[in-house]
Amino acid sequence: MAFDIEMIKKVYENMPGRVDKARAIVGRPLTLTEKILYNHLWDGNPTQAFGRGVDYVDFAPDRVACQDATAQMALLQFMHAGKAKVAVPTTVHCDHLIQAKVDAVTDLARAKTQSNEVFDFLSSVSNKYGIGFWKPGAGIIHQVVLENYAFPGGMMIGTDSHTVNAGGLGMVAIGVGGADAVDVMSGMAWELKFPKLIGVKLTGKLSGWTAPKDVILKVAGILTVKGGTGAIVEYFGEGATSMSCTGKGTICNMGAEIGATTSTFGYDDSMSRYLRSTNRADVADAADKVASYLTGDPEVYANPEQYFDQVIEINLTELEPHLNGPFTPDLATPISKMKEEAIKNNWPLQIQVGLIGSCTNSSYEDIARAASLARQVSAKNLKTKSQFTITPGSEVVRYTIERDGFIDTFEKIGATVFANACGPCIGMWDREGAEKEERNTIVHSFNRNFSKRADGNPNTLAFVGSPELVTAMAIAGDLGFNPLTDTLINEDGEEVMLDAPTGDELPPKGFDAEDPGFQAPAADGSGVQVAVSPTSERLQLLAPFDAWDGKNITGAKLLIKAFGKCTTDHISMAGPWLRFRGHLDNISNNMLIGAVNAFNQKTNSVKNQLTGDYDAVPAVARAYKAAGVPSIVVGDHNYGEGSSREHAAMEPRFLGVKAVLVKSFARIHETNLKKQGLLGLTFANETDYDKIQENDTINFTDLTEFAPGKPLTLEFVHADGSKDIILANHTYNAGQIGWFVAGSALNLIAAGKA
Repeated sequence: MAFDIEMIKKVYENMPGRVDKARAIVGRPLTLTEKILYNHLWDGNPTQAFGRGVDYVDFAPDRVACQDATAQMALLQFMHAGKAKVAVPTTVHCDHLIQAKVDAVTDLARAKTQSNEVFDFLSSVSNKYGIGFWKPGAGIIHQVVLENYAFPGGMMIGTDSHTVNAGGLGMVAIGVGGADAVDVMSGMAWELKFPKLIGVKLTGKLSGWTAPKDVILKVAGILTVKGGTGAIVEYFGEGATSMSCTGKGTICNMGAEIGATTSTFGYDDSMSRYLRSTNRADVADAADKVASYLTGDPEVYANPEQYFDQVIEINLTELEPHLNGPFTPDLATPISKMKEEAIKNNWPLQIQVGLIGSCTNSSYEDIARAASLARQVSAKNLKTKSQFTITPGSEVVRYTIERDGFIDTFEKIGATVFANACGPCIGMWDREGAEKEERNTIVHSFNRNFSKRADGNPNTLAFVGSPELVTAMAIAGDLGFNPLTDTLINEDGEEVMLDAPTGDELPPKGFDAEDPGFQAPAADGSGVQVAVSPTSERLQLLAPFDAWDGKNITGAKLLIKAFGKCTTDHISMAGPWLRFRGHLDNISNNMLIGAVNAFNQKTNSVKNQLTGDYDAVPAVARAYKAAGVPSIVVGDHNYGEGSSREHAAMEPRFLGVKAVLVKSFARIHETNLKKQGLLGLTFANETDYDKIQENDTINFTDLTEFAPGKPLTLEFVHADGSKDIILANHTYNAGQIGWFVAGSALNLIAAGKA
């Protein structure tokens, strides 16, 4: 029986009546996205139609999922909420704190020693508050959720931007910051601006070298990293139904890279097959009874332009394998053009490492297709030219592919199998020689390829592709290799071609594992003690942020004017910093150290206006805070792109930053800033960014009149005494202004006023 089957049945029981009522109120056929959203309104039955991109709406998600790096801060906040137990099914997954270095066994053992304090804390908090706990080695949160918890038509939130992976099983699954998760875990409504809708019509059918990954790589090239902001992407068409459930998950997973709120697919036979293969026939049977409500209305898909805000059409039969990168996931290049582009841009052609797996591409089908290529190395007397690694997504997948001989196949070509964890995908890769910062090329099947993300080396050029394409490229060792047309020279000097990859969608013998890694919570956790040492370097109990004093912010100093791309990796790096994710003071020492200072084009070097000296960003922020001087951060477009990590908002708040003023925000980060009591503002006139000078002092002139829809006025006083008056827009509603006034959203929860 599936986890939480009674909850799932209740969702399906409510769905027909609520969707029918919503359809009548809206007055037209509904998309799948709208059906799920209207079925999860906090107030229950729909009473009004909501404006896309306009109305803030309260929802009631079915469940919450947290990964260990973000769960620490989320659960530290939940401990302040005064609740005895989580209000909705919640899970914690230990996947981020396991570094990839040697092999699965060695790396997992080392992680359990190094992060034992954190794992024990998460285990005990989970046990106390009724949270399901997945132990280190159990797998990556998104793969484990897909295998155990995701269900068609459901709604979930998760403290990781790639929570959206569950859209592959027909959910509306959305990445959030920890404070949002605490709201839902505490039994409160979760607020989201009603999203716009992007429809992607898939025609034809995938074949040969083309994989589901290529669909999202193509879409990323079309929409760019911010083209999906404020929107949910809904895939449909014959191409969608012909694809595997896990392939759909891959597409939804990387929807985070276009800024989309989430992505989803309608319920079909592939989802039913996957549910039954993962021992959830009861969910499939329940879904079958309401199947027409678990997909868009036929009229929607017949005339999508009438029902979506934007429609993209992709013919899968004509789609070519892609490699996206380097340094951004939306730089899309068909494999037939890669050699030309590489030479033109002077990208190193020699591939040093090929890496497959991660939450994006670690399904049985992915591994099986990659293994079919690995078998050809010996069959065609080839030699693998690049290092090659595999990161299984879960213990269930790892055990099953070992049983079916795939791991042995990979090891025969010299591959290294890493632990069932995030590893290189999030910078938890202790790559030998990375500290030399040599310019080099890697290819991987992960989702992000920002500078420094995989190995900390700013000169590593990372390209994103499907597992099968990455495997072929690693065998060839050449970025210019096109497996569709090019030959390789084998050990006998003969020209040979790789056959197109093949592999089963699901294991013919079924999935299996000796120990999936799940720990159920105590039925009554009231007696469970959660201890945090006051001298710990890893964990720190939180103190509430101060409430607003009701006055205009004056005399603030410019901390940094960030130039160009500033993702959450730039604001709060992962990699070795992950060990401090439960300690706000220590983790704040990485605040904005990756951001480029617009005035000197250097990272982690900003002017301290109190001394005139240049210093690290956190050091200058601490100096201002110690002197009682507020500060602000200025940024460019899509500020806060990437991970959902709320540390990127909590660190500035902790170090005395009062406002972040940018050209535009990524959705999750803007919400995180609001939740922590910061002012997230955008330039009313983007060119005003150019007026801001290094020695500026900033005064708010009308913050005392802070109100929804009313821009704020900021006075930038320059070193020569001249001034620029800049208007700043915001998207705060009355409730969110309440968070600012109280000092944070959590302060309201703790006071029982939320």
